[in-house]
Amino acid sequence: MNYDTFVDQVAQRTSTSSQRAVELIEATLATLADRLTGGEVLDLAVQLPEPLRLPLRPTPATEAAERFGAGEFVARVALRAQIDESAARDVISAVFITIREAVTGGEFDELVVQLPRDYRDIVEPAMAPGATLRRR
Repeated sequence: MNYDTFVDQVAQRTSTSSQRAVELIEATLATLADRLTGGEVLDLAVQLPEPLRLPLRPTPATEAAERFGAGEFVARVALRAQIDESAARDVISAVFITIREAVTGGEFDELVVQLPRDYRDIVEPAMAPGATLRRR
């Protein structure tokens, strides 16, 4: 999936402009980068369009994943995107669905497996029909 298509899909799903969609995508990806290990961040980044890789660029300080639950994930996206938490949930869902469409199924599964069970409500809408969130 190319950059414009990714942004357009998120814009449609969030009923916003392309410019605002970019801000929402970056807020979600930056928060996701906080939560994933550096290796998984890199694996995801290489499958996304080049302009979306910047918020996913790990640093030595971010090699280890921060451990925080879904509520904190939503709060961080809301803060970064300057929206309320209800809107942030919708944004996160839209971005996860678009990520699933943009990357290989295996890569999406690798991303999902790193998230704890309490992420179920924000991740499962992006899962393929009939799929369930697996846990290690």
